[in-house]
Amino acid sequence: MKRRFAVAGFSLAVVLGCGTLPAVAADSVPTADTTLSAAPDVDVNQVKAHLNEFSAIAGRNGGNRRSTGQGYDDSVAYVKGRLQTAGYTVTEQPCTSGCTSGAGPNLIAEWPKGDANNVYMFGAHLDGVSAGPGMNDNGSGSAALLENALTLARQNPALRNRVRFAWWTDEEQGLNGSDFYVRSLSSTERARIKAYYNFDMVASVNGGYFINHITSSAAAPMKAYWDSLGLQPEENTEGAGRSDDYSFEQYSIPTSGYAMGASARKTSAQAAKWGGTASRAYDPCYHSSCDTLTNINTTGLDRASDGIAYTIWQRAVDTGTGGTCDTTGVVANGGFESGTSPWTGSTGAIGAQSGQSAHTGTRFAWLSGYGSTRTESISQSVTVPAGCTRATLGYWLHIDTDESGSTPYDRFTVKAGGTTLATLSNADAGSGYVQRSVDLSAYAGQTVTLTFTGSEDSSLQTSFVLDDVTLLSD
Repeated sequence: MKRRFAVAGFSLAVVLGCGTLPAVAADSVPTADTTLSAAPDVDVNQVKAHLNEFSAIAGRNGGNRRSTGQGYDDSVAYVKGRLQTAGYTVTEQPCTSGCTSGAGPNLIAEWPKGDANNVYMFGAHLDGVSAGPGMNDNGSGSAALLENALTLARQNPALRNRVRFAWWTDEEQGLNGSDFYVRSLSSTERARIKAYYNFDMVASVNGGYFINHITSSAAAPMKAYWDSLGLQPEENTEGAGRSDDYSFEQYSIPTSGYAMGASARKTSAQAAKWGGTASRAYDPCYHSSCDTLTNINTTGLDRASDGIAYTIWQRAVDTGTGGTCDTTGVVANGGFESGTSPWTGSTGAIGAQSGQSAHTGTRFAWLSGYGSTRTESISQSVTVPAGCTRATLGYWLHIDTDESGSTPYDRFTVKAGGTTLATLSNADAGSGYVQRSVDLSAYAGQTVTLTFTGSEDSSLQTSFVLDDVTLLSD
């Protein structure tokens, strides 16, 4: 019953904790502490005040803020003025190639503190479509980002890492502004960006709570915050490849972000979980003239704004704990989508292969499944940050078998160095993926080789399909 022809990328991420999330037992999913440290509560009324300004700007300029019009230029001037007054270093970057003729500039703002070799970027597109003022798409993301930048300036905490904000031009014409920005960076400058976070449509009136690459290391603080509110967020499948985070993904920069949905329709299960109307679009005014101030979900906007602040504080603020727990990039190729490097071992197991499916994305690692004596392993060395008081390796595993009964004929193991941390077998098979975890706390400050192995006996296949191994940070 074996399979695989196309070979492509495998991704892993390790999940480490720094002290605000509760301890994680083996084969459990971490949950967030509702106190969530010292991140500020961003005032949603101030976020809405920025939306009011964007609406007024559109009203003075033909009813829209398209990238090639005065409405966009006036939006840039408003955001730039507020940031400069707050003390940011602000740059207008003309888009000189790839953008629509006449498109206005990108706006880049950097807070002049923290390690400039470790940059965390937060971005939103500032332009809208011609049909309307674009209050949800994307005044909501732009306004939430602006108030977060101003909140950071007012709080002025000690930073261990650098924070950079961006408002993109010409997104609606093809992600052109963000693509130009990333292409313009040298390889050294790109390497300084440890993660990029995108916010596009975070106030959809019939929306859901979606996170880009929800099981990734980059997404961990965003998910932790929404988990703490009991929101049960889901993967942003509708927005995959459709907003500015995609420009960064093309250069293997880790990405995540919040969204509440566009023209796709809410399912019955989502309506039961989040409220709203099933079988209706998340944003019924998507790319339409009715995307006005009445098309804003204030509750969702508030939750997104506060989650952005929590992520900024987790990624960049010096908490004075005597060490850092920066988990981004600890495991390379963490999205399972970009080749086999740096994985070693049975790398032919890595790919997008017929007969099994990914948990997210298109690629996974399919270990064993031949129905004959066979062992396959993949490994990668990682350094667990010394500042992490807890370290939890989470992974999604689908065990598919032709065996019957409870006898463990075929086995899957997880090892750190020479120590076996978990063993599962055909007896643990199920109909889909299950998230599991192992404790790596003993390896804080050490470099260790992580190894996943699937082994079969002489008959009856068992497939161990591994995906979305995740580094969660407090």
